[in-house]
Amino acid sequence: MHTMTLTDPLMDALDARIVLALDEDPDATILALAQTLGVARNTVHARLRRMAAEDALKPFSRRVDPAALGYGLVAFMSLTMSQAEPESVHEGLLALPEVVEVHYTTGDADLLAHVVAKDTTDLHRITKAILAIDGVDRTSTAISLAEVIPYRPRSLLHRLANG
Repeated sequence: MHTMTLTDPLMDALDARIVLALDEDPDATILALAQTLGVARNTVHARLRRMAAEDALKPFSRRVDPAALGYGLVAFMSLTMSQAEPESVHEGLLALPEVVEVHYTTGDADLLAHVVAKDTTDLHRITKAILAIDGVDRTSTAISLAEVIPYRPRSLLHRLANG
């Protein structure tokens, strides 16, 4: 696995064009992508394999909207944890499927967790489960009222593809 710095891109313009073409037609074959992009089939295949091996491509399941699974409430939880217990906190959060993403942060909290729930009662259950994890000292929750700008790496791909 490649260790990336903040200025070390894993993708180039052709990689970006390949991903944009796949975004337009997720069912496109490697041959169809090669024809669309005007490059060799082996080039497209090798590029996709390299991007997957370097973790430049996220899992397909990341595209699933949790609301389609019955989890329409989105919340962001700031967690303060005991610095002596980071592994137990990580393991505890991983055990909760409603915790869909977690980031280390700067500021007052140690972690920011993206959480989905069925409703506020379900969110309360999840909050209690998170507080029961060894090493979690405190949480603060903000419920999302509406997504204003969705996750959108497409704009960055266009920038890279166009130089």
